Amino acid sequence: MGIILGYWDIRGLGHAIRLLLEYTETPYEDKQYSVERKGRKSGTRPDVIQTRFGPLTIDPEFDLSQWTSVKEKLGLDFPNIPYLIDGERKITQSNAIMRYLARKHKMCGETEEEIIRIDILENHIMDFRVSFAELCYSPDFEKLKPEYLEELPGKLKLFSQFLGDRKWFAGNKITYVDFLAYDVLDQQRMFDPKCFNQYKNLQDFFDRFEALEKISTYMKSSRFMKSPILLKNAKWGNEKE
Repeated sequence: MGIILGYWDIRGLGHAIRLLLEYTETPYEDKQYSVERKGRKSGTRPDVIQTRFGPLTIDPEFDLSQWTSVKEKLGLDFPNIPYLIDGERKITQSNAIMRYLARKHKMCGETEEEIIRIDILENHIMDFRVSFAELCYSPDFEKLKPEYLEELPGKLKLFSQFLGDRKWFAGNKITYVDFLAYDVLDQQRMFDPKCFNQYKNLQDFFDRFEALEKISTYMKSSRFMKSPILLKNAKWGNEKE
């Protein structure tokens, strides 16, 4: 039985995992769950699902049953998505999935310095991802957006300084954290296309990553999903380009 990756039919937390699976030429089934639009019934209450971004309210007009009807039947210790099933191994939490795949392919760093850099950046990326998702799901999105854009250059400067003149974020060899970094930074590039103009090393990082043979092939394939980034109730990134 091959690997199964289960996630919403969006980019979200699944994008870096899909990129890593493709890069490592790991056969997998991309099991995608849709949030379907349905007719609104008067008096119905919103559904609330737990995500890495906290409780997420879904308007009653959206149907989550593709996922909720099976979530307790998969044998997951903590039923959630994304999940990865590899034979008897069943894993939830996106970064746990990333580390599991990376260990198989020796992409977790080799020296103590590299491992420390990976640990630091992995957690910083999640904080950064959560803050961006909170903005995009906020009902006050338009009000909060200018402040976010004002602060974004300073946040990207820290990524630029951390990368420095290295080829990859941990050192000279690509590791799983580069896939996470590419994903979250690419979202910023989509949100504000000019935000990397003053950070040449990050632009070079994008070019280097996208030029990887397996990544380039995947991005040109019908399997590749650049968007939607977030679920339908987000204020930005909720539509397919």
